[in-house]
Amino acid sequence: MSDTEHPKIPDDLVGAAIRAAERTGKDVADVPLIEIAQEAGVSRSTLLRRLGGRRGALDTAVREAGVDPGGRPPVRERAVEAGARLLGETGLAATTLEAVAAAADCSVHSVYAAFGSRDALLAAVFERYGPLTELERHLADPGEDLAAAVLGVHRALARAFTDEPRVMPALLADVFARPGGPARNLLTSRFFPRMLAALGGWLRREIDAGRLRDLPVPLLAQQLVGPAVIHFALRPALAGVPGIDFPDVEETCAVLGDAFLRAAATHPPR
Repeated sequence: MSDTEHPKIPDDLVGAAIRAAERTGKDVADVPLIEIAQEAGVSRSTLLRRLGGRRGALDTAVREAGVDPGGRPPVRERAVEAGARLLGETGLAATTLEAVAAAADCSVHSVYAAFGSRDALLAAVFERYGPLTELERHLADPGEDLAAAVLGVHRALARAFTDEPRVMPALLADVFARPGGPARNLLTSRFFPRMLAALGGWLRREIDAGRLRDLPVPLLAQQLVGPAVIHFALRPALAGVPGIDFPDVEETCAVLGDAFLRAAATHPPR
């Protein structure tokens, strides 16, 4: 066996190391071998013999099981960040579990153990880097200033489409390229129901309060988010095109919000 190779560590020792870490409140790498041996029901010398005489072999096995032994973020955290980065740089088709594992510096088994499927990984990436969480938080208590609430919606969309990693543009690009693909399933199963629940509920309350015209809520939602989504999705591609000089993001949000209020508010701005 070379210096860089490790013996196959039995699952019972991996489990004992993880349990000992949870019991002591430490990272696996910081738990003394005697504690792990006691958890496994063996002596320290027996544990070392079963590890091939190397503590590093156990840490590697724990990492491959989806638990970081210490010193690095957990596999789940690294996989979400790596998946988002790959999505923005190479697109959805190239964001495989193998590619994510390589970018996260872990095994495919570890990624699968953390998420269970590629769709679950994509959902976790979207949850963190999509606009849903911010929109739900903003619309849960937007206040009575309709213009400020509309501006907050457009700001959340702007950040989701312009901040790195650019997950939302990559997902939309895949939807247009493959209407029956996984991105479409992700958006229809997770994005649109929650989006309509948060946005639709707020729009209905604004209608009932007399601040918005009594129009179909789905159409109002499209009128609010549609122009912003199209603009911020295309903005990077149009940057530098002769004759096109967009205002900055904040001013753009203000202009889009003003246009929505002129069309939908019962007392539009002058």
